[in-house]
Amino acid sequence: MELQDLFLTPFYLGLFYALAFAVRPRVTNLYTRKYFIPAFTLKMVGAIALGLIYQFYYEGGDTFNYYYHVSIIYKAFGDSFPAGIKLLTSTNKLDPEISRYAAAMFWFGANTEYYVVRIAAVISLLCFNTYSVIALFFAAISFTGMWAMYITFAKIYPAAYKQLAIAVFFLPSVFFWGSGFMKDSLCIGALGWVFYGFYNTLIAKKRVIFSAIIGIMCAYLLTMIKVYILMSFMAPAIFWVFNENSQRIKNATLRMLVKPLFIVIGAGIGLVGATQLTEGDERFDVDNIGERTRITQQALFNRTKEDGSGYDIGNIDGSLGSIVNVAPQAVFVSIFRPFIWEARNPVMLLSALEAFWFTFLTLRIFYRTGIFRTFRLIGSLPILSFCFLFTIILAIGVGTNSGNFGTLVRYKIPLMPFYLGALYILQAEALKLTPSRRRSVTVAA
Repeated sequence: MELQDLFLTPFYLGLFYALAFAVRPRVTNLYTRKYFIPAFTLKMVGAIALGLIYQFYYEGGDTFNYYYHVSIIYKAFGDSFPAGIKLLTSTNKLDPEISRYAAAMFWFGANTEYYVVRIAAVISLLCFNTYSVIALFFAAISFTGMWAMYITFAKIYPAAYKQLAIAVFFLPSVFFWGSGFMKDSLCIGALGWVFYGFYNTLIAKKRVIFSAIIGIMCAYLLTMIKVYILMSFMAPAIFWVFNENSQRIKNATLRMLVKPLFIVIGAGIGLVGATQLTEGDERFDVDNIGERTRITQQALFNRTKEDGSGYDIGNIDGSLGSIVNVAPQAVFVSIFRPFIWEARNPVMLLSALEAFWFTFLTLRIFYRTGIFRTFRLIGSLPILSFCFLFTIILAIGVGTNSGNFGTLVRYKIPLMPFYLGALYILQAEALKLTPSRRRSVTVAA
């Protein structure tokens, strides 16, 4: 961060808030309105805080690597506008007009990182290449998707709109890692829009054209940056559609007969779709995913095992069978760890406190409702089935690939709003089933 950040950031922050207040009446109602500005403020704070933490605590990191590449493209635009355009659109290092710029960028041509650089480079032209303002843009983009995620949840289950706001906006790890100048901000924002688009297009069937267009656009964004998030989303989402349609069959006998068929078809279509989505990808193709998981997990674990932030979930030998064997441990570590005593720094402590809250809330629901009744509730509400399936699939993916808690806390933020949101919906449903003397118990926020 430089001197221009101090002068330009307040100005652009004022513009963002003016836009937020102007948009708020169109995207809120009587119940959700009060969360709009506080949630937006947290995103802005998270964007600035992440930059400060990386500068003064970590003394560098990916966010400044992105900015380094953006600065080169910004300079290229200053030297020659056609050269800048070529850097945004080309990956050919042999082009003499851009070769000297490309040679200075270690991410030039990289699929995921350079895609983020391209987006940030366009934003840099709007703010004189100011790091903190680029971060605010990323936070604003992320917020639009997360607000779309929240209003979708609120439409599906309006009785828990307060708790759902907590799940989506007020988890420290989510608004910190999902707000700054990082690929995670774009991904969680895109996921929110995909969730919104999918629900409105295929389930609610409202605003179909707009929802379909923005859902497809953001699905493409996820494909370009973190395709495994979309892979994890697809199968549960297709299953959700078939499950929802089976719930709408009024005849109980017919519903009982048809539902298993819908479940099998939905799961099959989702699985085939996710497989086709990554066909040919050297990292996530089904034929390569086992070996890539082994390499990534070992590299990240070895990098941090000396400082105590690494974790071991068992042997991954490169086969899909070994991933299946460690899947339960991967889910557990993704949702319920690190434990508080495993925290090695303030950022890890925040993640540990969130994991403790997830553990406490999960155990309390199972204890008060009962194991079998809890699973019956999950099976009876399609949104709960979707959320838990998505959480489990993504948790397996990030738990087996991370190898250390520092990386895990970033990788798992897309599943956190869905898991906590599902817990709050499950809690509200369970409360309906308890005796009247227990209905007076205040639901924890």
